[in-house]
Amino acid sequence: MDVTIAPVTGRRELGLFIELAYQLNAGDPNWVPPLRSDMVELLTPGRNPFHEHARMQLFLARRGKRVVGRISAHIDELALRQPVEQGLGPGTGNWGLLEAEDESVAQRLIATAEDWLREQGMTRVLAPISLSIWEEPGLLVRGHDHPPTMMMGHHPVQHQRWIEGAGYASAKSLLTYDLPIDKGFPELIQRIVASGERSSRITLRTVDMKNFARDGEIAIDILNDAWSGNWGFVPFTDAEKAYGAKKLKAITLERTNMIAEVDGEPVAFMLAWPDLNEQLIGMRGRLFPFNWVKLLWWLRKPQVRTFRVPLMGVRKKLQNSRMASQIAFMMIEYIRRVAVNEHGATRGEIGWVLDDNGGMIAIADSIGGKVNREYRIYQKAL
Repeated sequence: MDVTIAPVTGRRELGLFIELAYQLNAGDPNWVPPLRSDMVELLTPGRNPFHEHARMQLFLARRGKRVVGRISAHIDELALRQPVEQGLGPGTGNWGLLEAEDESVAQRLIATAEDWLREQGMTRVLAPISLSIWEEPGLLVRGHDHPPTMMMGHHPVQHQRWIEGAGYASAKSLLTYDLPIDKGFPELIQRIVASGERSSRITLRTVDMKNFARDGEIAIDILNDAWSGNWGFVPFTDAEKAYGAKKLKAITLERTNMIAEVDGEPVAFMLAWPDLNEQLIGMRGRLFPFNWVKLLWWLRKPQVRTFRVPLMGVRKKLQNSRMASQIAFMMIEYIRRVAVNEHGATRGEIGWVLDDNGGMIAIADSIGGKVNREYRIYQKAL
């Protein structure tokens, strides 16, 4: 039966778009079903501030009346303003959230997304990105044998062949590092940490939950400075800062999130969250009727195997300095102690890390990190 593809219209079709992922990935034991309520929020203008600076169109593929595929096509206006040499820039659109029953459906969906982007004046695609570069960028190409940590994607192995078969070439790889944390770090790292502790210039403090908005603003300000020259960087808007702080506050533990100061000035931060996916993987994407109680109880003092470090940054003026590395090792070690001693963690995951970020890769290597997952962002001229 022929495949037909049409734009998503209305709440019912949005529900079909969301539900398809649960149907097609139900047999994958390493796929973590996102909460359906989170997916509705992600895709609904007015509820997710990404849409304040983006254009988006969702598409559904059908064989007869049966839904067999989906894709999003979207354009981030802030990304269009970034320098071309940093990977984005004028004329660059995206697609993401690809799910398909087979390769022929996938190829039709990708072509449909490309046509929409051309109609919008785009000349190039970076994909998959679902939806923002800060959410779930890239296709999983290595590490299918274990579940992802929170806010990281998991995709069928065949998607790589389907995307490359549509004429896409690699633009950038994003890496995550698996890190054993229960045994402590090498002696050299401990000496570096001890040296930093003796410095009268360096002060490390945990995030103050009573002043969470203030400390969140400090961290994002450092991030926007530290990452501004990175490939794929798009600055956070004020609305996104407030939205992210509100959404992530419940899993932000005071003692595993840190800000570093030098001579009284905030210059670096590191976030580490208990891996929420360890709870979500068995919930099938639903909080009700009883999962919300389990989740609230767990959040009181989470016990987990894994902590994820999704973001860290050091202001540009300190980057590539000995002090920057020292501060990074100090924050990692302090957070490690709390994660192990108070939350029972045995492993950490750092990432994503750009494949050409030599400084961060060197830090991960020096503390015993090993690449466990690779996500690839593809590009194609339109």
